[in-house]
Amino acid sequence: MCAFRGSPTSPRDAAASVGATWGDAPYPVLVVDHHGGLVQINQAARSLLPDAVDGDRLRDVVPPWLSDAHRRHVQGPDGTPSVPSTGTIDERVFEAHPSAASTGGDVVWWLVDDTDRALAEQALYRARERTNVLAEVSSSLLSTLNVPRCMELAASLAAEHLAEAAVLVSPPHGRRHTLNYAVRGGTGAQQTRQIDPRGVPGLSEALQGFPPVPVRWINPDDMPDWLLPDGFCGAAGSVIVAPLPGHGVPAGALVLLRSGSEKSFSEGEEIFARLFAARAGAALSAARLYTEQTAITATLMRELLPPALHRVNGVEYAAGYRPAKDHERVGGDFYDFHPATDPTQETLVVLGDVAGKGLDAAVLTGKIRNTLHALLPLAADHRKVLDLLNGALLSSHHTRFATLVLASVRRRAGRVHLRLTSAGHLPPLVVRDDGRVEQVPTQGSLVGALPTVTARTVETTLGPGETCLLYTDGITEARGGPLGEEFLGEPRLKRVLAECAGMPAEAVVERVQMLASQWLGEGRHDDMAALAISAPKSGPLTVVGGNARHPQPRRSR
Repeated sequence: MCAFRGSPTSPRDAAASVGATWGDAPYPVLVVDHHGGLVQINQAARSLLPDAVDGDRLRDVVPPWLSDAHRRHVQGPDGTPSVPSTGTIDERVFEAHPSAASTGGDVVWWLVDDTDRALAEQALYRARERTNVLAEVSSSLLSTLNVPRCMELAASLAAEHLAEAAVLVSPPHGRRHTLNYAVRGGTGAQQTRQIDPRGVPGLSEALQGFPPVPVRWINPDDMPDWLLPDGFCGAAGSVIVAPLPGHGVPAGALVLLRSGSEKSFSEGEEIFARLFAARAGAALSAARLYTEQTAITATLMRELLPPALHRVNGVEYAAGYRPAKDHERVGGDFYDFHPATDPTQETLVVLGDVAGKGLDAAVLTGKIRNTLHALLPLAADHRKVLDLLNGALLSSHHTRFATLVLASVRRRAGRVHLRLTSAGHLPPLVVRDDGRVEQVPTQGSLVGALPTVTARTVETTLGPGETCLLYTDGITEARGGPLGEEFLGEPRLKRVLAECAGMPAEAVVERVQMLASQWLGEGRHDDMAALAISAPKSGPLTVVGGNARHPQPRRSR
């Protein structure tokens, strides 16, 4: 039996086959024979492998990845691996490059330290991964403006990407805080309870917007029971407390937890947690700001929206409004209703049109409505009301003007008595019981443009089943029809109103709105408003030939 070629008792001189200068190479170099025996190593290799001795078996002195690479190399078809082998030696990364010695069939392994490049690649990978996480966080959190949902998402994403568990603590409401709990792989939970933030180091400061407390200052053993969510295994082993910065006001704080079985948070993870908290805080602040503005808008909108009309003192009232943009709720057309508390007094009805449309015009309609409400004690004198309203508009910063029509309504002796005054507005139309449509000849100048207002008041009466319609030019100037560019016009409106004789006020308004909508099709339009005042007719309502009719009393022979 022949002895092992590279045994410690018979080391060979590798200089003849490798070259005399290989021993001074800056890289670790190992000369290995065909059978895996270590022939000789240079000084750099001895520093890396202090226990290696010439003649040792390679597999006994190097990690398995390198001995396996040598075995594959010598057994390969051409003796050369396709790519260099890579592995670690003493926590450093090396690339092993083989080359054939000039004699004897030995293999020279050059070990190139690749640690710095590997660390750079790992850092780049982690940076890209964290960038992707932050992008996902921003996209997910900014996709909702619902505060509870945003808090739930922030806690869930933090538990998924940063820690085993996360607790999002909202700013206090009185002495209570809303807490959102999340555990990685589990479901979240939300509670509102009274807590003492001072029980968690740095939490009280974070809720006030102060800089975060370093992880090394926090003792996990001091965490209160309320901080640990259900499903969190064991005691806290490492804790991060990060403030959630907001727009001038802190948005809360984020607490990240890892159990004792997990590794502690590193400095890099702590920095990343602060970046995460900054994104979450911005999203929460945006959601809270939107919620507050929505509440304010809803409160103000209630004052701008037209009132609901109903039957008062034996007179029927109905109205309809459609803004120029269907997604908006208010615009430049408006109507208002001030019912009389005493049947002997007059009910004041107002319909108007402010120059322009949208929210800016709606703000002026609100001012006009509030001014008219303040002038109700003078409602008996339409001219006086218009003069005072005109002065109020001229003295304001608004540069818009308005047209409107005032109607004072009272029922007496079975008939409805109207006093109508137009201020630059379209004249009202009266639908008689026999289908005739009359134009009330009231006229005047618009308000908010000239120092004085001219106006003419006209009185008329409505018999049972008759209606007075107030409307804005958005209806008659609705552009559409077969060619899409023709105005609806007053003649068509009158023809439709003639068919509404005897109908209740609500039915008349619905018919007018349907006419305008069908005429418009899908085209653009201005604000449109219509208001009907009807003298109700007792008895069952029937429809004959498209016209509403009540049964006539039978004449005696």
